[in-house]
Amino acid sequence: MNISGAAKAAGLPVKTVRYYADIGLVTPSARTQAGYRDYDDVALRKLSFVGRARALGFPIAQCRELLGLYQDAGRSSAEVKEIALERLEDIRAKQRKLQKLHDELAHLVGACKGDARPDCPIIDYLS
Repeated sequence: MNISGAAKAAGLPVKTVRYYADIGLVTPSARTQAGYRDYDDVALRKLSFVGRARALGFPIAQCRELLGLYQDAGRSSAEVKEIALERLEDIRAKQRKLQKLHDELAHLVGACKGDARPDCPIIDYLS
């Protein structure tokens, strides 16, 4: 399957598939006589796997680890879970940070009268 067909089947942009091949994350199974990338079912499954991992926010390095574990029939689920728990903690940390930002901005918006006067606690905070 050519790169555009593989990209469509995996639900990824062609540019992303090309990038994954360039960094050695998911390589095409072969090259055609004309030098075009060719993807077989195994490569397509790997592309889909990485696409789903990226959709969950796993960085490339962790996708590489997960892909290695995916291909290792002797893997332990503990290794996979450890990587997923790391990602989950990253998400929780971002949620806490966003909640703090939300609370701070909500307080400032609530303190601003929003009338014709120039006094504004939002501007005061930012200055």
